[in-house]
Amino acid sequence: MCLGVPGQIIQIEGKLALTDFWGARKIVKLDGLSEPVVPGDYILNHAGSAVRKIDAEFVAETMALYEVLLCEAGEDPLATDIVDELEEAETLELVTA
Repeated sequence: MCLGVPGQIIQIEGKLALTDFWGARKIVKLDGLSEPVVPGDYILNHAGSAVRKIDAEFVAETMALYEVLLCEAGEDPLATDIVDELEEAETLELVTA
């Protein structure tokens, strides 16, 4: 199953954004978005790319839905996915360094 993960943009440099996902921070590509974003905005991330900006009026509702998903899953699949992506990014950094 593929699931986009909502996150809050912390900082933007060019077409990359440092984004916070429940305390885990990672870089997300912004080049696929059709509208501009600024720090503080929320995006939906899929496989390291922002696929859409979450409208401000839907942020609280979206985050609440994901909290329900996490609780009902009995484990934290989003955290597992984020950890896997962070480890992959660290491996790429080591290879390119």
